[in-house]
Amino acid sequence: MTATTGRAGMTYSVEAWDPSYGTSSATEEDEARPGSRAEVVADLELPEHEWRAIAPRAGVSHPPAVLFVDGVRRVDSRIWIDHEGGATLGLCASYASGVVLCRHGDQGKSAVIAGSDVRRGLFTTAVGAQDIPAPAQHYRAHITDTQPSTPLPVLLSSMLQQRLAELEITTAVAARERLEPGDDRDLLVIDGPLRGRQHLPRTIGYIKTHHSDYLPPELNQLVARLEPGQRTPVFRMGTNWERHSWYLRLPYREGAPWAGIVRVECSADLTAADAIELAYLSQAVLVRYASSEIKDPRAPQNLYPIAGLEKELRRRLGNPQLLHRALRTGRGR
Repeated sequence: MTATTGRAGMTYSVEAWDPSYGTSSATEEDEARPGSRAEVVADLELPEHEWRAIAPRAGVSHPPAVLFVDGVRRVDSRIWIDHEGGATLGLCASYASGVVLCRHGDQGKSAVIAGSDVRRGLFTTAVGAQDIPAPAQHYRAHITDTQPSTPLPVLLSSMLQQRLAELEITTAVAARERLEPGDDRDLLVIDGPLRGRQHLPRTIGYIKTHHSDYLPPELNQLVARLEPGQRTPVFRMGTNWERHSWYLRLPYREGAPWAGIVRVECSADLTAADAIELAYLSQAVLVRYASSEIKDPRAPQNLYPIAGLEKELRRRLGNPQLLHRALRTGRGR
């Protein structure tokens, strides 16, 4: 069942069923495929034959400000745009990015949302597609070229993910610019891979799930033996982009061999020494925010600031039923 709306040269039909049906969403490690092998340089911090678990370094202090950045996305409707005698798929989606600022110092601890932004977009390959009105904010048209080697739903989903990543950068930079003087020793933690954001200073990417084994088997065995707070040595790896990386175990209850394991990464533009310093800093910072399974089924990897931010951003996306109805009737306000 569809509803049809015409407006100033663009006619589209809205699918009446669940918009999530048949759509694609990017994974945290969208550059990796199961079973893929990365090019790894493992002897940056220790020679391969000396690889061992590395404990936290004494004296590494919590930065005066830690900013956690996350984004959420939701497909509100799949539409079909009448275009050149046929119909072309489009995704109407809402997406948002936000920053939680955590302070830890002489004045105690605090956590506040330091900035957020909500956008709506129409993603399609239909030339001539126009903005669509909706409550609070229009769906802005974003048009891309077709790619014969990529299924159209995947292409549009990737386009949405790219816009979300760009919004995360904008939100993070704006939040940093509002920091007080003296907070220039901050740390920016991005929930997900660092790809496309490697240029941001004092920044790490935080990957909660693992879809590929990047290390060779003889080194990968160390990951399961890590104790809470310990990490692997820093290594450099490349799939279709390069970065420094390391595995870290958060505090956890006994469970599967990789329970509580996260992978952290930083820019390949950093020297090995600077990457190692960030690795030690991640040990001092990330374990403080590990969640409890009593409060979060995704514990301990779903850090408290990220979990709270994600919940608030989803609320700010707005009512999906109201947005879907506005698209079907062609009436925005």
